[in-house]
Amino acid sequence: MTTHFFSTLHQEIKRQVIGNEQEQRLLLTALLAEGHVLLEDDPGSGKTALSRALSESLGLRFQRVQATPDLLPSDLTGISVYRQDQNTFEFHPGPVFTEILLVDEINRATPRTQSALLEAMAERQVTVDGQSRALSELFFVIATQNPLETAGTFPLPEAQLDRFMFQLSLEKLTHADKEKMLMAALKESLLAEPLTAVTEAETILELRKQVRDIYLHPVLLDYLVTLCEQIPSLEGVVTGVSHRCLIQFAKACQALAFLKERNFVLPDDIQELAVPVLAHRLFFQNTFTTSARKEELIRELLHKIPVPTENWEQ
Repeated sequence: MTTHFFSTLHQEIKRQVIGNEQEQRLLLTALLAEGHVLLEDDPGSGKTALSRALSESLGLRFQRVQATPDLLPSDLTGISVYRQDQNTFEFHPGPVFTEILLVDEINRATPRTQSALLEAMAERQVTVDGQSRALSELFFVIATQNPLETAGTFPLPEAQLDRFMFQLSLEKLTHADKEKMLMAALKESLLAEPLTAVTEAETILELRKQVRDIYLHPVLLDYLVTLCEQIPSLEGVVTGVSHRCLIQFAKACQALAFLKERNFVLPDDIQELAVPVLAHRLFFQNTFTTSARKEELIRELLHKIPVPTENWEQ
């Protein structure tokens, strides 16, 4: 196991981003567990800065797309252009042909454009003009949405929400952190100094293989499944979680244990990830149920289910 990987990465990222250490850990957890992340937070809270700093520190290619109602599916996937001099069509790849893709305000794009991401997120490929084209093995989507503004937006359908391993919000900076941020912003030039990559794509693929070897005890598997099976019993919830959710939950627990420099999963890992994995997958008869209420229900469920106790290190 590679030791101190996360701490080294965090030290580099914090040269440009203040705070949000836990959110950085969860973003990296999703990347190592082959998932995607939905960031729901206010405009100007640092979502783009954090995403760009993460990609630079990891040595990965980065693309950003600003979602708008007139954004077309081909603006994401790419388009074939006719070359008259060669009498052939030449494919011009879109921004999905990268390693980290930031889709800002994804809920401002039309459902047709949102659906263009489904195949890419699930299968890491896109189909253009009837031809399937493979994306990077490390293709990782960070999508953002504004929880306050609803005018001119298109809510993400359940199938697309289920493609996201986590839904997160960035932590609120303390008074001291805000002062530190202002001092740094006033001193530095408009073009911040680039970050140094602490790893590379090949290393991350190797880390993913190590994550798969993290031990998840059968008793903890039972605990995880029981937790998910109890979702329909929550007040107002109309359906349970998918099999995809179960798989992503287990993989995320392995990745989090790896980042904490353990070769086994603890009940604490399952409890820590329950809210970011499950809350956005709760669907209610009342469609206006807030994210805060969803998170509250998951925490109540955690208190109801007995936590298994064993000597997990053995």
